[in-house]
Amino acid sequence: MNNQKIKVDLDLIKKYDQPGPRYTSYPTAPYFHDGITEKEYLQHIDSDDISYAVRDISLYFHIPFCNSLCYFCGCNSFVTKKPGVMEQYIDYLEKEIIMIAERLGQDRHVAQLHWGGGTPTYLSPDMIKRLGDSIHKHFNFKDDAEVGVEIDPRGLTHDHFKALYEAGFNRSSMGVQDFDPQVQKAVHRIQPEEITMQALQWAQEFEFESMNVDLMYGLPFQTVDKFSETIDKVIKMDPDRLAVFNYAHLPNIMKHQRVIKEETLPKPEVKLQLLKMTIEKLSEAGYVYIGMDHFAKPDDELTIAMQEGTLYRNFQGYSTHAGLDLFAMGMSSISMMSELYVQNYKTLEEYYKPLKDGKLPIMRGYQLNPDDILRRDVITDLMCNFKLEKLKVEQKYDIRFDDYFSDALEDLISFEQDELVKLDADKITVLPQGRLLIRNIAMKFDYYLRQKTNDKPQYSRTV
Repeated sequence: MNNQKIKVDLDLIKKYDQPGPRYTSYPTAPYFHDGITEKEYLQHIDSDDISYAVRDISLYFHIPFCNSLCYFCGCNSFVTKKPGVMEQYIDYLEKEIIMIAERLGQDRHVAQLHWGGGTPTYLSPDMIKRLGDSIHKHFNFKDDAEVGVEIDPRGLTHDHFKALYEAGFNRSSMGVQDFDPQVQKAVHRIQPEEITMQALQWAQEFEFESMNVDLMYGLPFQTVDKFSETIDKVIKMDPDRLAVFNYAHLPNIMKHQRVIKEETLPKPEVKLQLLKMTIEKLSEAGYVYIGMDHFAKPDDELTIAMQEGTLYRNFQGYSTHAGLDLFAMGMSSISMMSELYVQNYKTLEEYYKPLKDGKLPIMRGYQLNPDDILRRDVITDLMCNFKLEKLKVEQKYDIRFDDYFSDALEDLISFEQDELVKLDADKITVLPQGRLLIRNIAMKFDYYLRQKTNDKPQYSRTV
């Protein structure tokens, strides 16, 4: 797929803008339940399926600690000033590492590793080295493994980057959000351009293969002119990838967001203008719109994967490694396997308790049924590749596509009339402008959203 210029029609976006899932999984996390325990998790790991037992894997480690709280944050994290708390957390992570590694055996190699947070680089360089050494001691890595980490330039030192390099990291992602001082003060994240640039230079010094920058629109006091200046500055920094997220103001769920005064947030019309400006500027600078907030250079692995139809989506967002079982460790982390999702306990005390007793800290999960697996494939194809070949789905699942998804196809007629999708007899194609509304398109294939119930999950808006 070439870097087609996307026409941003604000009236059309307003027409379809509504709350909806981000589809880092299907079914989505609100449908997880406590009927899934360690027993189901271990049964899946111990599967007798030979192809499963030798397949490459992905690892994720959740580091929940931060030096200070960003008011926009939607992650499961908390502030601590005590190194002993972090050292203890690594003690328990190592217990979980050993239990998972022993169960998986030595035949499954790590193709992908990611540390997320919180702030992984809030760990000291010695802690980073300790955890990195423990992971590499217990798991076998492929030579070309993709090893990424989320970093925060605030408090970051050259020794941190040296420790990351020695721990095998070759990719990093850095939050910026907005360079405007008024916005930074309002969201409690003061981050001068100088330290951001320094982090990028250190990434180059240690030959990191890819650098991602996160931005966010819809934050307090943002205007089109001021955010345009941030976009220009980031383009000059020349990151390989960008993620431009829509700030979801959900103070009923994220209580710390109540500090942000709603009257300081951009009006819906301004928020859409922020999005329009961002897409147009990044496209003009040569970045390819990957979809769902992401942009990458034309020669980046994400862009190539999208062009080759091998892009994938999991709990970390877009990935170049399709079909890997994801084993996640740490408080609140979510593992994602072919037919099972499991999530760890969400507080330190609850996370530690089972590990003390030699058990995995599973809080809840979800066992996928055949319909879930079919719909997950359809939604993933649409969100990653922007097209869907009906025959491929029919042959794999022994269905007649038009009959099975008759309700979804009927709902998509209005999308076709608005030139968001093209509905052919043999395939569905998401048109360039439809990529902005890919969540809305995917929602038409979501069984659970069609159920009439009074307790539906609360989601962020799609645009």
